[in-house]
Amino acid sequence: YVVGQVSGSLGAPAAPAAPLARLFRAASPPVLVAVPAGKKKRKRAEEGEKVSEDQNLSSIEEPPVKAKKARKKERSEAEKKLSQRENALEQADEEEDQKLFQSKAKQKKKASQAITKSVNSATGAAAKQQKRKWVADKAADRRTVFVGNLPVSCTVQVLTSLFKKYGQIQSIRFRSLIPAEDTVSKKVAAIKHKVHPNAKSVNAYVVFKEECDAQKALKENGTEIASGFHIRVDTASKTSSHDNKRSVFLGNLAYDIRDDAVREHFHDCGDVVGVRVVRDRTTGLGKGFGYVLFQNTDAVHLALKLNNSVLMGRKIRVQRVTDKKKEQKSPDQSRAPKDRVDKKKKKEKSCSNDSFVGEKANPLKKSTKPKRLKATPRSKAGKKK
Repeated sequence: YVVGQVSGSLGAPAAPAAPLARLFRAASPPVLVAVPAGKKKRKRAEEGEKVSEDQNLSSIEEPPVKAKKARKKERSEAEKKLSQRENALEQADEEEDQKLFQSKAKQKKKASQAITKSVNSATGAAAKQQKRKWVADKAADRRTVFVGNLPVSCTVQVLTSLFKKYGQIQSIRFRSLIPAEDTVSKKVAAIKHKVHPNAKSVNAYVVFKEECDAQKALKENGTEIASGFHIRVDTASKTSSHDNKRSVFLGNLAYDIRDDAVREHFHDCGDVVGVRVVRDRTTGLGKGFGYVLFQNTDAVHLALKLNNSVLMGRKIRVQRVTDKKKEQKSPDQSRAPKDRVDKKKKKEKSCSNDSFVGEKANPLKKSTKPKRLKATPRSKAGKKK
């Protein structure tokens, strides 16, 4: 067989025989065929249609993606709203806490201010009450009369009968009572008349309704209300000053001495206005000293002569009554000029020629000869160098 006969035999006889060798030959160059212009436009239109179809498909396929994005946006907005609400609630809670704290602080301040105001008002009220009491007490003291050296048996009726002629009496109070028992108070002892048997005298306060009546009642000073009891009547106010120029201090008195015994001892010196023996409040016994007030200053000079006189077996001490304030100032002022005078006298004595004893010494005459310098040997001089 010749190459190509088989291939030619299989096909139609009219067709040219195509040898198999062509299959094994190199590829022939492509043949370019001319295409008319209309076909290109159709191709472009077809391509545009394809693009539009693709776009339509994409548009049909795109909506679910946008929906997802919209949902995401909607969710983010809801989350934002929730976060804003949460923040708003937190801020509201913080504001409420701050308001509560501020309200508590204000309440505390108000409470402290109220306490301070109440304290200040209480102190102010107390101060005002004290002032009022002090003024009232001062006014009451001017209307009150002190009556001393009353007998223990004295009663309210006796004092009212004695002082009612000077004016209307408001009240009468007994003081300086010594109860018979320690368990009984002085007030109960005065009401029940349970007084110690050794007690001999009692004091009292008589309060009048008007001040002028109290001044009139001072006339009863020195009256003998009972045998051996000359009462001492004086104003209860502290303004009544004791005249020291007409008074005498007594010391080394007996503890059980009575006022009338002192009055009798100084009766010859002059008219005695009042006697005051200082006594213990609890026991009623004297403390060993007292005072005597005279009508005139001349009686003081006579009373001073009774110094070291014997009264109830004791040598009493009689002295003038002086102010302690003046005594503290006077010694420094009185000593200064005396000291100066003494110093001046001493200087005058030391400087006076009469007091000098001895002879004057003659000064030595200085020699006019010049002094010679001592010569030192060379060996010694070298050693010194």
